[in-house]
Amino acid sequence: MSRSTIWRILEEADLKPHRSVYWLNSHDPDFDAKAQEICKLYIEAPMMYQQGRLVICCDEKTGMQALGRPHPTQPAVPGKPERREQDYIRYGTRALIASLIVPTGELIGDLGPTRTSVDFATHLGHVAGRFTQIKGFDWVLDNLNTHWSLEVCRVIAQLCDVPFEAAVLQTGKQRRAFLTDPTHKHVFHFTPIHGSWLNQVELWFSVFGRRFLKRGDFASMADFEARLLRYVEDHNRRHAHPYRWTYTGTPLVRGTPFSQTRRQQRQGRAWFGPRPQQFERHLYPPRPYKRHTKKTG
Repeated sequence: MSRSTIWRILEEADLKPHRSVYWLNSHDPDFDAKAQEICKLYIEAPMMYQQGRLVICCDEKTGMQALGRPHPTQPAVPGKPERREQDYIRYGTRALIASLIVPTGELIGDLGPTRTSVDFATHLGHVAGRFTQIKGFDWVLDNLNTHWSLEVCRVIAQLCDVPFEAAVLQTGKQRRAFLTDPTHKHVFHFTPIHGSWLNQVELWFSVFGRRFLKRGDFASMADFEARLLRYVEDHNRRHAHPYRWTYTGTPLVRGTPFSQTRRQQRQGRAWFGPRPQQFERHLYPPRPYKRHTKKTG
């Protein structure tokens, strides 16, 4: 079977076996309600901030490797890209527990070798101590077990000035109910299962990974920590801004069904897709892979 025959069969069936995309399905029965609640917080965050209530997105960036190169990296020059040594030196890993202040875009982070429940509880106290004039806090977090541990409940009870009773906080359901109590000063809002992309701090982590970690070349772990803290300080001083959140929590629906899109592609009425348009196929027919010559006898 020739290449052109295989291509024609796959084109008629609208199949692209060489391509694949990631897909994640959430089985959370309350996905829509949780997503709409979080999106509503993002939309109302500027107004709530003026009224004395703060929306904060919190998560961890774990497994950050401090990598060095045996030989210096050669910078890019006209006509040549940057050249980096293939070998690398591992100085260790660090975890960044970060909180993004939604209405301002400021980032508050704690860097350390671990990200245990004690580390996370300490971070909560650190962030709350920066905003002593705020009347209420809304925390957006994922469902990691360190986010609803007994130590976290103890710290939240102290910050909210409510009694802490460890005997009634033995199960995860009880702790989550305590942390999401709307009458407290600090209220947790957990993202749906497989819905951590609803946390705005993930947007900051994406930029941070591309601008700082991707081409990092560090001399030691101390150098890595110092440069990371300088990056966060520079972000807060020059680049901090609130993200423009457009997702409202409602299901995303295509305006054009996939069946109609494929039909338009086949008939040449859609201005997208890999297949040439109809007029292009008539004016510029595809050249065959092998040019056949006439035999003369």
